[in-house]
Amino acid sequence: MAHSVKRPNFLIIVADDMGFSDVGCFGSEIKTPNIDKLGEDGVRFTGFHSAAACSPTRAMIMTGTDHHIAGLGNLVEFTNYTGWSRFEGEPLTESGKPYDSKPQRGMPGYEGYLNERVVTLPEVLRDNGYHTMMAGKWHLGLKPERSPHARGFNRSYAMLPGSSNHFNYRPEGEVKNGTPKFLDTSLIALHSEDGEYLDLEALPKDWYSSNGYGDKLVEYLNEWHDQNKATEKVNGADDKDRPFFAYLPFSAPHWPLQAPKEHVKNYRGVYNEGPEVLRQRRLANLVKLGMISADTEPHPVVTDDRVEGWEDFSDYEKEASCRAMEAYAGMIECIDANVGKVVNYLKSINEFDNTLIMFMSDNGAEGAAYEAYPLVKGPLMEHIRKYYDNSLDNVGAADSFVWYGPRWAQAATAPSRLYKLYTTEGGVRVPCIARFPGCPAAIRHEFATVMDIAPTLLDMAGITHPAPTYRRRTVAPMRGTSMYPWLKGQAETVHPKDFVMGWELCGRAAIRAGNWKAVFIPGPKGPHRWQLYDLSKDAGEIHDLAESDTNKLDELLAHWDKYVEECGVVPLHPEQGAYLEATEEQMEENAWIEYDYWKPGGLVDREKFFRTPKRFNMGSVKSA
Repeated sequence: MAHSVKRPNFLIIVADDMGFSDVGCFGSEIKTPNIDKLGEDGVRFTGFHSAAACSPTRAMIMTGTDHHIAGLGNLVEFTNYTGWSRFEGEPLTESGKPYDSKPQRGMPGYEGYLNERVVTLPEVLRDNGYHTMMAGKWHLGLKPERSPHARGFNRSYAMLPGSSNHFNYRPEGEVKNGTPKFLDTSLIALHSEDGEYLDLEALPKDWYSSNGYGDKLVEYLNEWHDQNKATEKVNGADDKDRPFFAYLPFSAPHWPLQAPKEHVKNYRGVYNEGPEVLRQRRLANLVKLGMISADTEPHPVVTDDRVEGWEDFSDYEKEASCRAMEAYAGMIECIDANVGKVVNYLKSINEFDNTLIMFMSDNGAEGAAYEAYPLVKGPLMEHIRKYYDNSLDNVGAADSFVWYGPRWAQAATAPSRLYKLYTTEGGVRVPCIARFPGCPAAIRHEFATVMDIAPTLLDMAGITHPAPTYRRRTVAPMRGTSMYPWLKGQAETVHPKDFVMGWELCGRAAIRAGNWKAVFIPGPKGPHRWQLYDLSKDAGEIHDLAESDTNKLDELLAHWDKYVEECGVVPLHPEQGAYLEATEEQMEENAWIEYDYWKPGGLVDREKFFRTPKRFNMGSVKSA
């Protein structure tokens, strides 16, 4: 395909579970000079929104449509095993059964991988002359036919599951005796390159996830550059329009919180005053930067009786908590170093100023206190004590295993409510930066979403999305909108002011129209009913207007019903409408992931551990 004007390159960078204010140009004390430079020279979004968890967001980035359409209606780990999604304190159904993810098992849009109903962004770009590459966390399918290679990437080095040890460390006893179910899919660094599985031993001895992905992407970019030079040498200067699409989705700072010592050591003692002091400093910095107004009322920190407060901690517990936060900060600093590595390479080959670079988080900070959940805390904590070393001086090392809990997370999501896995703003409002020549540097507050990325890139590349068909199959159109006119300053908003967007994950739900948002959060974190907020006056989602403005709530719930129907949402609570109780066929545990790679022998005789889970349709399940 010949083009008279050189088309832009694209680099999309995603951090995993990073909070709203966790990089310097969003108010953080963490050293992120490379990301900060992109932010200072580009557009910093304060109204950018994702899904409430990682694989749903990544599905939306890859397709430009809702994750319930694309096959990641829920995290497949949550549908596979009830212990992931059923926590003590949430209400029971009228029949006395717990609310959990069973009704979503096997349903359309909940396959756990990018399904056949969507065409991916790299598929479309590749078919139109782009060289496509990725290095990092995939989390959109485990089998070769679900791999990045199968879904449009010319080159790919992918961590296939949702998390792993960042150093590729496995204790000998864990290898021999296995893990608690909660950790089955969380520890093994299962990778593939160009659709071929890699043995764990194939990762470098000095492997650390962020460094490995940064190095690999530079390797792929260098390959692309050399190929372009060779083509130009053979065919002449006019034949060099093969731009690239590069995707760099880190698996950090997802737990376990681990980072190289040279990064962690920079934060020793920084957090000793505790999470509330950090929260107040971050809020003050956001005001100073102009990212929130001085009169913004932040949502109070939300905890529950199962998690002790900072003031109740012993001196040792406080120090251990601070060490976890130090490791987290080191992870983000390491991400920044690898962003700088890739940016510097682009500058060295004179492609930096022809590349749209976007940096974002895939959801709000991770605030779960897993040590408090009855279904997981016993086996989980016993396993960690037996096989890992969480002594103070070892936190952040390969053989440590920690997370940092709800208070540190809410220091990063403030002023918003809650954190990852919740459809409140703390779970879905994420930092985002876009840098490209011709897009004036600014801090912009208008609403945008990860579904807008694919339309933006196709618009900039001059490519039309192929819906309603792609390669003789029906595919869904994109639900997002191009941000390019807005980024250039030629449009006041990305979406119409009355634009509607819905969210649903793990029984938590929300619907937004303009600045009005209705939220459904089950107990214990919410009241188990719909709440209503005017975000133009109440960014913290504090003042519930559901009883005083019933007409507005009814209007939003009509939008919710339409969203459920259009996107194939399977609600998990009757108050969300269209509720289906699970059938007997959906009751089986640990039968909904296509590859049980964590089981003994699963990394050797791989195909013996493949399965084809049951699939249903809406008509095969009766309404409750």
